[in-house]
Amino acid sequence: MKIKNILWAGSLCFLALFSCTDVSETVYDQYPADEFYATPEGTNSLLASIYAQIPGEFNRDGYNGVGYAGADNGWYDMNCMASDEQVIPHRNDGNWQQDFARFHKHGWLPTEGIIDNTWNWLYRCIFKANLAIELLEKSNADASKIAEAKTLRAFFYYLLIDDFGDVPFFTENKIDGDKIPQVSRKEIYNFIVKELKDNVELLSGTKGADYYGRFNKWAAYTVLAKVYLNAEVYTGEAKWNECLAACNKVSEGGFTLHSGAADASNPLGNKYYELFGDVSPQDETILSIYATVDVLSRNVYGVRSLYGPHAQAVFGFSGWNGTIVPTQYYLKYADNDIRKKQFLVGEQPGGVNYSLTVQSIDLPGADPQAGVRNVKFYPAGVSTGGGASNDFPIYRYADVLLMIAECNVRLGNPGAAKPFVDQIRQRAGLNALDANPTLDDVYNERGFELNWEGHRRQDMIRFNKFLLANEFRGVSPDFRKLFPIPTSALNANKALKQNPGYPQ
Repeated sequence: MKIKNILWAGSLCFLALFSCTDVSETVYDQYPADEFYATPEGTNSLLASIYAQIPGEFNRDGYNGVGYAGADNGWYDMNCMASDEQVIPHRNDGNWQQDFARFHKHGWLPTEGIIDNTWNWLYRCIFKANLAIELLEKSNADASKIAEAKTLRAFFYYLLIDDFGDVPFFTENKIDGDKIPQVSRKEIYNFIVKELKDNVELLSGTKGADYYGRFNKWAAYTVLAKVYLNAEVYTGEAKWNECLAACNKVSEGGFTLHSGAADASNPLGNKYYELFGDVSPQDETILSIYATVDVLSRNVYGVRSLYGPHAQAVFGFSGWNGTIVPTQYYLKYADNDIRKKQFLVGEQPGGVNYSLTVQSIDLPGADPQAGVRNVKFYPAGVSTGGGASNDFPIYRYADVLLMIAECNVRLGNPGAAKPFVDQIRQRAGLNALDANPTLDDVYNERGFELNWEGHRRQDMIRFNKFLLANEFRGVSPDFRKLFPIPTSALNANKALKQNPGYPQ
């Protein structure tokens, strides 16, 4: 932890809005606002107000569903629990509520707290971004800083249309909340693309250091690639060539796959797992969320998965006995795949035995020790049982390589896709594919590589897998590809129209 604190002290000041004291510093509250926001200190304060929303503001929010990932009951849980990769079952000893199971069984309601939390968080992010852009533009601030704020706003709108489709849209905070117009998914998609294209080359190309956890041009091109990757879902028109071009721009950033070599000093046995540890390696990580326990954000995912006595025996604190990996998902991994080491099943320290079979995830619920556990985010820097210091990778170069592969397959050139899929497989200790990849090969490899990183629901929808039956439910209706507009938002703005299939 000491190394991390030394390396990223500057990032803490920037991202956490901490006050850094210097008796010789200028007193900025005596500056006119226009002058202040044109200074590096002023622009950084505005950008920090936006960035602080991505992990959630530690002291303010208490992790009540706020943030992209790291905590619970927010964007990450809404998207990931709806996929086939994870679920928190209700336990037959009375632990854990049933809303996570409802998401996994595609039975969520417009009144769900997790949906409400996600909606409110994203619109708070957009409000902060709008305010920052207004002040920066009014102050004639550095163009790269305005571009960074606009890129952040585009990122948040991308998350909104991915989850909710047609949503309220505004770029100035001068309109009353109950009068914000609901705009089509396609129109907002066009706005996102234009904002990213107009601003990406104004962003810094610096990786790491002061840009650790910030949008540089490589992160912005990755978002643009993601938007193009899902363009057919959003607009009905595929953009595979455009996605491929954006991915190729990311490749100009000099990223490589992090080593997958054996490492006896790593608790999971391979350097690969450094990607999910205390500090995100900058050779592969494009954008990550900074986390350190009780200071800025936290990462609950390893802690949340482990049963209490098991975590107590290994870490000295009790685990939450929450998230499991559905059996069908776990069984897809080859035994010699180093990525299978993240999963725990069978006998564990503390007299615990995780069973492979889970009979129920809602009523009567799962046995306390039922279900495969996941320690991909093997708790780092833990001082309490409330979370860990693992930084969270929003985007990695492995994802970009698999996007390149997918675009090539969809464009009828699977031979060009094969080297990119093979790179990912061989890093994981597997052989190269025997033949050119199919779309199913790409889909499966994305599942093996990117599980628990927030991409699975989107991938399942794009590959037409999201509605298929699984071990806990039957086939889902088509309207479940979108989440509902939350009831609270409908009540606040009577002009909003609910997504099809849900009650108004």
